[in-house]
Amino acid sequence: MAELKRKIDNFLIEWKNSKDRKPLIIKGARQIGKTTSVEKFGNENYTSFIEINYVSMPQFIQIFQDGYTTDKVIKNMSLLNSDFKFIPGETLIFFDEMQENPDTATSLKFFHKDGRFDVICSGSLMGINYNQIHSNSVGNKEDYTMRSLDFEEFLWAKGYSNEQIEDLYTHMKEVKPLTNTQYDVMMSNFKDYLITGGMPEIVSTFIDNKNFSGILASQQKLLNDYEEDITKYAGGLDKSKILVAYKKIKIFLGNDNKKFQITKLKDGARSREYIGVIEWLDRSGIINISYSLDHLELPLKANYNPRNYRLYFGDTGLLIGSLDEESQKDLRNNQNFGTYKGALYENIVAEMLTKAGFDLFFYRDEQNKIEMDFIIRDEQNIIPVEVKASDNATYSLNKLIDEKQYQNVKYGIKLCNKNIGFNGKFYTFPYFMTFFLKRFLNEKDTTQK
Repeated sequence: MAELKRKIDNFLIEWKNSKDRKPLIIKGARQIGKTTSVEKFGNENYTSFIEINYVSMPQFIQIFQDGYTTDKVIKNMSLLNSDFKFIPGETLIFFDEMQENPDTATSLKFFHKDGRFDVICSGSLMGINYNQIHSNSVGNKEDYTMRSLDFEEFLWAKGYSNEQIEDLYTHMKEVKPLTNTQYDVMMSNFKDYLITGGMPEIVSTFIDNKNFSGILASQQKLLNDYEEDITKYAGGLDKSKILVAYKKIKIFLGNDNKKFQITKLKDGARSREYIGVIEWLDRSGIINISYSLDHLELPLKANYNPRNYRLYFGDTGLLIGSLDEESQKDLRNNQNFGTYKGALYENIVAEMLTKAGFDLFFYRDEQNKIEMDFIIRDEQNIIPVEVKASDNATYSLNKLIDEKQYQNVKYGIKLCNKNIGFNGKFYTFPYFMTFFLKRFLNEKDTTQK
């Protein structure tokens, strides 16, 4: 299976080289590559790498029964496995599947104060009560949120170099169209990414086979695994309600306004009966939430409506894996990505924006018939982002930029199947350049439109 280069690789090296490094908790949904990345890092950078997987090694759950101090924990670990070597300054201890033993969090402050050994924890967010873990280790840990492969990591997997990717960004920064070859090749890669998604096992299969053979079955298995995890880890919440909400995401995405409505989940459904359900799905890492903005004013987080939102799959490959058989054939045989009312493009942009570090917001002013798929910001401006499955009119985008009432909107961005350009009001970028947006806005000359 192809070995995948991940962005967390560089982060882990920087973490190891920092002087006052704290125990690290890597958060994320299941099967996104957390364990593989830590194992590779530990084996390559430490004389002794000790891995405790609480699922496959349940006997280690008892290592805290005598207390949480480093000496007591190490003593119990050594009793359970005498082959473990605890070498001060040269040992990484990896506690995996942390959701099976949340008490691990309490030990982190002792490991931090002791300082002899590096510690990394990881686990499925579905099973972790992260509020409890945070309160038990506040001030003595560092967090890293990991997601499935972004498009840049996908390009690395396909063999593209940093220099080739940097050349794409240079065109974006200079607002210079890509060559026909660059555009056609990258759009082809992007369509591959849209179908496969970024789950590591699926990407590796695609890279090894050089086709989509077996991809759909793997996606559907992952979807089933997620549903099983929901029934296993939902805690005090109604598991059936979480499953219903999760399974209906694709239905709402197929609607014109894409608004997720609790009252339409089933006959008689009431919002108060689903309190905590959407929050649980969000914390699990398997969805992305975009909130409606009541007003286009900064800061964005102060103007959103928590009761009006859209839900997206955290990995678009899983959205595609959830579609009906006819849609599957249409996508794979005809690459007809414009079907499903633009939901595929909107979901992939939501995913790419989230992976780039943006919070998700949208705007809908029904009185003026203005609707904007996403709203982001730079240091000074609100930036409407329109996602088009086709290259048709942009009434809402023009209206937001032209109308004086939207004083914080100076320019916009249109993402579509079209080359790089700027018409004096909004930038046009091909979908596949979305992962560059955060960098583009940070490095953009704010004195220029």
